[in-house]
Amino acid sequence: MLSETAPAKLNLSLAITGRRADGFHELISLVASLELADTLEFTPGGAWRLTCDDASLPVDGTNLVLKAAEAYRRHRPEVASGYFHLSKKVPSGAGLGGGSSDAAAALRILDRTVAQPLGLAALEVIAAEIGSDCPYFVRGQPAVMRGRGERLESIPAAAREALAGRRVLVAKPPFSVPTPEAYGLLVKTAAYVDAATADAALAEWLAQPVRDPSSLGNTLAEPVFGKYLALPTALEALSQSMGVVFRMTGSGSACFAFYTDGAESESIRQALIQQWGIGTWFCDTRISA
Repeated sequence: MLSETAPAKLNLSLAITGRRADGFHELISLVASLELADTLEFTPGGAWRLTCDDASLPVDGTNLVLKAAEAYRRHRPEVASGYFHLSKKVPSGAGLGGGSSDAAAALRILDRTVAQPLGLAALEVIAAEIGSDCPYFVRGQPAVMRGRGERLESIPAAAREALAGRRVLVAKPPFSVPTPEAYGLLVKTAAYVDAATADAALAEWLAQPVRDPSSLGNTLAEPVFGKYLALPTALEALSQSMGVVFRMTGSGSACFAFYTDGAESESIRQALIQQWGIGTWFCDTRISA
């Protein structure tokens, strides 16, 4: 049996700079992985199969793990099919990239089973066939995403060091925000960010990575908050009462806040439950090194 971890990611910043002719959007985003992660196991033999400890997730051909397996087979027809088991920790529909990370883990596992592995660079190309943010998860290292998410740039060592190990609180209300809906809300407002302005702000942070990078903003937050009022209402109340500033990651509905080492976080979790109800998901984790 082979195993790979599939970490969640945070869009520490997300600037949407326009809509492309193919319907996708151009973006500039600083991303990093979390210690929070799913685990994918694979046993070769038999037909492709998938089981999951989360009964709410589909385990048929619509699951990105099996889509990744079929995509890999197109490039390496000799790969042996087999049985995947997914242990979920990353909530779905949160904007944390859990499904894409699971797919990238499947690609890495399968590449370990063949006599002539394709390597990470080739896996990134295959990953782009599966989803826009899937290439990032092949390596899962802090990066700047461009294009529709498939173009990756490494960040300076000082910026990686500034992010590594930082404590972060991540919370998700009992509802999700579908990614197509979030972008659809943005299209209605056409409130895109100027690419040169976004690049300049990000470059300034990368050169001196001292302040919270989430202050660079998320273009999707305003249109999403305009419809899902439970998000800004709870986050504003938390900011005023406890001084903790949460910001949305990706298309939501999860939000995150950097937090001081050694400080208790249970009171924050309880405050969010009071706002959003008992279905609130909360995680006290760190950015992975």
